[in-house]
This record gives sequence, structure tokens and C-alpha cells, in this order.
Amino acid sequence: MSLPKHPAPLTGVSETALMTLNSRAAEARRPDRILDDPMAIRLVDSIDFDFTKFGRTGQATALRGLAFDTHTRDYLQQHPSATVVALAEGLETSFWRLNATVVDAEFRWLTIDLPPVIHLRSQLLPSSPRIAMRAQSVLDYSWMDQIDPDAGVFITAEGLLMHLEPERALNLIAESARRFPGGQLLFDLPPARAAKSSRRRGLRISRRYRAPALPFGASPSQLATWLTSMTGVSSIHNLRFPRGRSRTLNAVLALNHRLGGRLGTSLTLVEFGRASSTSDG
Repeated sequence: MSLPKHPAPLTGVSETALMTLNSRAAEARRPDRILDDPMAIRLVDSIDFDFTKFGRTGQATALRGLAFDTHTRDYLQQHPSATVVALAEGLETSFWRLNATVVDAEFRWLTIDLPPVIHLRSQLLPSSPRIAMRAQSVLDYSWMDQIDPDAGVFITAEGLLMHLEPERALNLIAESARRFPGGQLLFDLPPARAAKSSRRRGLRISRRYRAPALPFGASPSQLATWLTSMTGVSSIHNLRFPRGRSRTLNAVLALNHRLGGRLGTSLTLVEFGRASSTSDG
């Protein structure tokens, strides 16, 4: 007998958490998967929702998750007791993927998201003494007061900044740099042209689903211009996405990186310190 499923009454930007969850779970079910994510499969199977409304899935979301895992793990190898702050985490399952691959894991995890998402996570995901959650906007900076920065802080903004107004997104980065010296922030962002197109034409994902328009987009070079002037930002890295299954996809990803993110989403790592410099990675 199958267990009863849990409703997921998410709307607006929060509903995109269901879309990205579905993409990761679909990828994790493949025998040639690029992301091992059993918790995503478990979540999809426990939610009462018609995921077919999102249409076909691809590799992009899984590649993004793999990239975030890789760079979070790199930081944790140097700061094993650090706090990972997952801003607007949605229904991401990064904690369990990292916990399974980091040797003698002792890092702590703080999820920040709106109340409906936090309620759903608390109902469906396993608890851990190393996980804390706060039901609030990421722009309410009181969450920063809950973190001891001495052991290190790694902040993820996966699929977040493009949903904020530019000034608010940049202020979030600036305040993080001010509060967490020695920490890092990882985020993804579409080019300005793609964000503008979403506002003009809408972001049609499938015949049955249109995602919210994106207020913010920028290239890595634009970001570097803005971020290098921020107090506390020591370096900015335009990172490469991992390789996927398709030669065509890999060629497009490589070309996008060479062209400075003009073709698609870019991945940026910001280090917080005292000096100011930029580099590509």
C-alpha cells in the first residue's frame, strides 16, 4: 500500500522549487545520471503534485546542482566546521548529497526561505542536529545574526539573485561581504538580455507552465565592475559549469564561458576578505 502524499501549495517564485526538484529527480533516476540525488526522488514521490505540468526535463538543473556541490565541498575541505547558508533553498537536497561525500562531515547548515517552503521542508525532509531553518525573506538580514563566522561561512544563492531587483541583489552581496570576512558566496545569474526578454515575453517553460519573469541579469564582466568596489570583496571568479552528457551541450557551455556569459547563465564565486582583485576559474 502506497503512503499518502503531501500537498505542496507553492505559488509564484516558490513554485519554481518544484520545477527544479522535478528536474533533479528525473536526472537521478537515469542509469547514466550526472547527479546522484536519492533524496530528490524521495521528495518527488512524496508530494501530491502534477509534475508533468513542467514539461520535459534536461540536464541544466542537475549540472547547476553538481557545480554548487563541487565548490561548496571545496570550501568545506578547508573549513570542515563551517556553516553553509542556503539562501532561498526551495526544495534543494544539497545537504544530504554533501553529507554523503564529505569525509567525517561536521559542517552545519542553515536554510533561509519563505514560510510555505520551510513548512514543506520540515514536513518532508529528515531532521538533523546540524540543520537549522529560518522562515523569512533572505532580505531580512537578521539571519546573519544567527551565524558564528569564526569557523567559516559559505553562502549559496542557487537560482535566487535573478528573482531579486538588481539593487537588492547587490546589497545582499555587499552585506554578506561586510558580515562574513573569510567567507564565500556562490551564485548563478542569466545574462541581462535573457532577463529582459523574460520580462517582455514571459518565461514559457511548457504549454502548461510559465515561470515568473526575472528582474535581474548580468554578465560576469558587469558583475566584476560592480563587486570589486564593494568593501570586503577580495576576489571574483567566473567559474565553468561541469560537463554534461551531450557533446553539443558541452560545446555550448564552453563557448558561453569564453564569451563571458553572453549566451547563457554564468556561475560566480565571490570571496570575502580585504584585498580587491578579479580572476577567471
